Amino acid sequence: MKINPFVLSLIAAIFVAYLFPQLGDVLPLKLITDIGIGLIFFFYGLKLSVSELKLGMSNYKLHVLIQLTTFLVFPALVFIAYPFLKDTAAEEYWLAFFFLAALPSTVSSSVVMVSLAKGNIPAAIFNASLSGIIGVIITPFWLGFFLDASEGFSFADVFLKLLYQIIIPLILGFALHRILQSFVNRYKSKLSLFDKSIIVLIVYDSFSKSFAANIFNDLSILDLGLILLGVLAIFFAVFGLSGWISQLFGFNREDKITARFCGTKKSLVHGSVMAKIIFGNSAGAGLFLLPIMLFHISQLILISIFAERYAKEVED
Repeated sequence: MKINPFVLSLIAAIFVAYLFPQLGDVLPLKLITDIGIGLIFFFYGLKLSVSELKLGMSNYKLHVLIQLTTFLVFPALVFIAYPFLKDTAAEEYWLAFFFLAALPSTVSSSVVMVSLAKGNIPAAIFNASLSGIIGVIITPFWLGFFLDASEGFSFADVFLKLLYQIIIPLILGFALHRILQSFVNRYKSKLSLFDKSIIVLIVYDSFSKSFAANIFNDLSILDLGLILLGVLAIFFAVFGLSGWISQLFGFNREDKITARFCGTKKSLVHGSVMAKIIFGNSAGAGLFLLPIMLFHISQLILISIFAERYAKEVED
């Protein structure tokens, strides 16, 4: 397995946040990340190709399965534990898991992994792109059931922030896709580096505030291990369930791969952005990023292994 530089950057950001949490008071991180979020989704809109989306639209059963897996099955699996953890010390950690479950799928790695495994690439592009758009509304909608005004949550305020930081830049980018398509193709790697740089800054900013407020003081190595086990349990449950349903629907090999790979992934980009918009500069924002970061690292490793196995099956 190759070492992922982005994963190392995220770990380094947490380490620096632990050692130097005061850097956020010196640098205008809020302004930088606010502008960066708008640009991330402007570039995301630029990358959305109408022709590629049309190619993947025909297989409605596959699309329904992926979107239901992403926005219904994931939250339902996490919700099962809610009655047992409500009003306990673990409820806040449960909410962090539910935040993870409510997030949309990731675009780039979904498409790359589906391509590596010889799956249905047009369907992967369509579903991953659609998931990111739906998630702008669905993620805060699901969280609204468990966050209230006393905790500083207002769906109207959150939606207003989403509107000017995500939706408007996204629509503007999509509208300019044809005009700036050559620009996107030419600087694709640099745009990806920009996206990841902003995410690293958001992670640093969130964790530095959490460390400064001693949010993680009660988090032991055992607790961290339990969070990782919880993340892996959710992943394998959804991976197995999506494979079983794909078999039930009689999907071919390519569609089954796409259902499993797109339906089990969660976007760290959306997670970081949503955490910043929904929880603002609160000290607990780092806590909500912890499960999604562990999930992101786990899914990269696991899906890479599965993708190589699927690819070898075709070669054999």
